Amino acid sequence: MNLKWPERLTPRTMMSRMVLMLLTAILMSQLIVSVIWSTQFEHRDEESLTDVSNSLALSMASTIRFFRSLPFEYRHIVLNQLRNMGGTRFFVSLNHELIDIHPIPDSRRKHMVINEVSRVMQHQFGADAGVKVEFSAPNNLHVLNNDTLLADLPPSWAQHTLVLEPYNPPILVMQFPLDDGEWIYMAALLPEPLMTLETKYLPRSQLVFLLVVSTVLLLTIAVIVRWLSAPLKRFSTAAKQLGQDIHRPPLEETGPAEIAEAAKAMNAMQEQLKRYLDDREELFSAISHDLKTPITRLRLRAELLDDDEHTDKFIKNLDELEMMVKGALQCVKDTDIHENIESVDIMELLQSIQEELAEPETMSISGSIKAPFRGKPLALKRCLTNLIDNAIKYGDKVKVTLLDYEQRLYILFRDYGPGVSLYDQKKIFEPYVRLDSTRNRNASGSGLGMGIARNIVRAHGGNLDLMNHPQGGLLVKLTLPRQ
Repeated sequence: MNLKWPERLTPRTMMSRMVLMLLTAILMSQLIVSVIWSTQFEHRDEESLTDVSNSLALSMASTIRFFRSLPFEYRHIVLNQLRNMGGTRFFVSLNHELIDIHPIPDSRRKHMVINEVSRVMQHQFGADAGVKVEFSAPNNLHVLNNDTLLADLPPSWAQHTLVLEPYNPPILVMQFPLDDGEWIYMAALLPEPLMTLETKYLPRSQLVFLLVVSTVLLLTIAVIVRWLSAPLKRFSTAAKQLGQDIHRPPLEETGPAEIAEAAKAMNAMQEQLKRYLDDREELFSAISHDLKTPITRLRLRAELLDDDEHTDKFIKNLDELEMMVKGALQCVKDTDIHENIESVDIMELLQSIQEELAEPETMSISGSIKAPFRGKPLALKRCLTNLIDNAIKYGDKVKVTLLDYEQRLYILFRDYGPGVSLYDQKKIFEPYVRLDSTRNRNASGSGLGMGIARNIVRAHGGNLDLMNHPQGGLLVKLTLPRQ
């Protein structure tokens, strides 16, 4: 069966489809929960970032007021004393020029901090205070002047204030002009966990929690679905086996209510089929018994007629009637499904049929069988014998080819006769149909052989297909399922 690529990707078993649907539902629910959580975490972090920025700006404003209150000659003395004491939470310097800051890439959180700090400074010192606020990466941050980098300073000046190996988060820089032309320069890091300015959609602990919950749910669902689908699998297996063995043990009427009800209906249908087959067998046995006596009586009376011409006609009609009765009974017998299923060596079966032929050289066998086939030995032998006899009868000889695959077993019968028209190919399986004289050079037979063969093949879950061979003759393809 050839499937298009979307169909190949679609799960075909009930269990796989249920697991896929439940997995999709879990992933969608987890995705929705994750979006809600991440939105809440982001909103909470932004509120914290705003509060931290406000607090940082107020501390900077307090520092600015402190240095503005000092006389000019004392500012650098106080600044040196602070550095010798270990500094403050900021790196502070008094510069004679505005330092050029190389900003980090723009982001939502970066602008939130800058806007909040600028807002507080303008509120504290007025809109025209000239405050400059920006973020800089630590590796290209200039301090003291435009020629000095942060890395050029003594380690004690900024080791615990601005340098945080190995993370190296961005540094907030605020420059405020003083009245005497100096600029007070303050740099600081944001506190954890906000110092990187990155949006953490979900904390690692929450991700681990979601992963553990999803895994537990998937395992639980897999067990439940397997438990629920097990009765369906038994039901499907029983339905397949019913066509091959009507006397198989009945299904256990267990499981969910729907499955138990279906099993009960399956068992009832099996009993009905058994009764039908038994009634059919008794009916044909009765017909055989009831018809043989009047046919024999009519034959005797026909022989007592004085007119030889009419006698021959009566006897010929009685012979045809007897042949039809025997053919019908043989059809019932040959398609009997009461035979037990066994492992059958198809190659050995074909070789035994070849040995039983009057002229074994009229049949050739090619190909090989990988493993025995599970079927009904006598029924299969009748089927193969009918096909081989027909091929030899209509085509002088037959070539049998075996093709064994994992899913299916193919047996090809090719004769070397005139072939069969498309019209006759549709009629050849009908009861009592015999082909015209151009193909059927032997007028004997009841016309039931092909129908019996197809019924046996279908009872094994397979089929018979006919086609004319490109090089002449008829090709019959027998397909049997391996499973």
